[in-house]
Amino acid sequence: MNFASEKPSIERYQYSLLSDPFLQLPTKNTVNVVWFTEFAGDKHWVEYGAQLKQKAIANTTKLSRVREDGDSQLNNNFSPQTRARNIWRHEATVTGLICDQPIPYRVKSMQDKKTITSHTFTLASNPTPNKALKILLTSDHQLMPMTTANLSKVVETVDRLDAVFFPGDLVNVPDRASEWFDDLAGGAFFPALQGRGNYELERDGIKTIYRGGEIIQHAPLFTAIGNHEVMGQKSQPTLKQEFNNPLPRQIAAEFYQQQAGEINPTEDDRVKQDWIKNNSFNTDTYEEIFSLPQSNTGDQRYYATTFGDIRLISLYVTNIWRKPSLAGEEGGRYKESNDNLDDPANWGYGQHIFEPIACGSKQYQWLEQELASLAYQQAKYKIVMFHHPPHTLGGNIVPPYTDPQAKPYELDGKLRSLYYDYPIENDYIIRDLIPLLESAGVQLVYYGHSHLWNRFQSKSGMHFLESSNVGNSYGAHLGDNKRLIPTYSPKNFAATGNPNGLDPIVPNIAPLIDAKGQPLPYIASNDITVFSIFNTSTGTVSSYRYDTHKPNSDVVKFDEFKLQQ
Repeated sequence: MNFASEKPSIERYQYSLLSDPFLQLPTKNTVNVVWFTEFAGDKHWVEYGAQLKQKAIANTTKLSRVREDGDSQLNNNFSPQTRARNIWRHEATVTGLICDQPIPYRVKSMQDKKTITSHTFTLASNPTPNKALKILLTSDHQLMPMTTANLSKVVETVDRLDAVFFPGDLVNVPDRASEWFDDLAGGAFFPALQGRGNYELERDGIKTIYRGGEIIQHAPLFTAIGNHEVMGQKSQPTLKQEFNNPLPRQIAAEFYQQQAGEINPTEDDRVKQDWIKNNSFNTDTYEEIFSLPQSNTGDQRYYATTFGDIRLISLYVTNIWRKPSLAGEEGGRYKESNDNLDDPANWGYGQHIFEPIACGSKQYQWLEQELASLAYQQAKYKIVMFHHPPHTLGGNIVPPYTDPQAKPYELDGKLRSLYYDYPIENDYIIRDLIPLLESAGVQLVYYGHSHLWNRFQSKSGMHFLESSNVGNSYGAHLGDNKRLIPTYSPKNFAATGNPNGLDPIVPNIAPLIDAKGQPLPYIASNDITVFSIFNTSTGTVSSYRYDTHKPNSDVVKFDEFKLQQ
């Protein structure tokens, strides 16, 4: 057995806290510390500073929607039925910090007069401008096979990071608690980012255990919502089915109106809103787990914050992922199942968007205000992250990012088929969002979703980076590797390449080479994993790769570019 990481054995981490602490919401003189337990506890606090003499008492809340079901990977056997799991979240604000001076801290939880203590880590407040920072750019972990290997190589290569920027798809099913905390395969979200993972990879008969990296105990985490942070209708038999079955808000509202007298005879607005949410989609667990900066219209679903020299804007730009199948009995992104045509309650309504970003939407108007703000204008580095790709060779850029247009076909007064079209000229990201960002001088747009690495640059100099080949890949669509697309409206669907015009950039240091000896402008591999680091002292974004077939091999820097100022 080969241990590629030199982290201590997992047995050293078998204490009763459900997670190590992690850092949120750094300000000039404070930072928040968050951790989780499976007991309510009598008291929870942070000890920090010299000799750990200072104390900050935590506020405790209970996660309201986390559950397990028959598909949960746990040591204890949960019944096939979905049932709630009791998990408590503790958050304390550490105050009186001095900028750029890290201090030690640890957390403690008391239950029945027994105190459980974490290891000691370091925290710091928001860094001052001009301080050299190293930011991990990572995405789409989803408990995938190479995620812990990836993160273990991050800490071996970079040592201590200053922050993590993460544009979505943290887990697979966001209400399944074990995916966040203790999935049996050893690659759950928090263990992987805290060096407590235990994922075994087998390559060429050699088994290697990767622990992930001790990262977010020391570096604040900033996230964006991806499609895997969104749960669908709550009345489904399993958590995966619930995740896969969201409805557009307006459709759920129409169904509510049809049954309002029965559902809500007292016309209580809270009952109405809860019913619509439970029968459409929600991001409740994501919002309960994290404490992120807030906007006045989007709460923490989209926000902006200053971190050192960086003005980071995190947007809610994602839609439901649906299968591209065109088979008659199957529904998906392009059509409804022929078996459900008489039952609109069981339609999927295409690959619908969760939060509008089109010109005139609340999020767009908020973004316009943010781009005009003094905090944005004065920032040295201007970075925007969101989940859905504006430019990629991956599969998830098709169809265009716009509202599905229903194309029903009726015969003899009966609905015979229902297809969806997505006019490319209405792609909200390309038509509305990107021109706004370009006009405001954004230097880097960072995103994920397609599980590969590729990058692009516009004529204005704005960089686009997709560095989401962390755990697995579904390939890059060039040459003979074509996307599955419908035959109608051919101009709206691209079988290969980047549909939105920009050419992918070949890595400028050590690109991979194809069978014909040509350098590849992407990495889309289930053996080679990739991570990227933004270094504010030089303004460079460096990308690294690691071949899991060679556990003892060096990490290779294969690409680097510099943000223009």
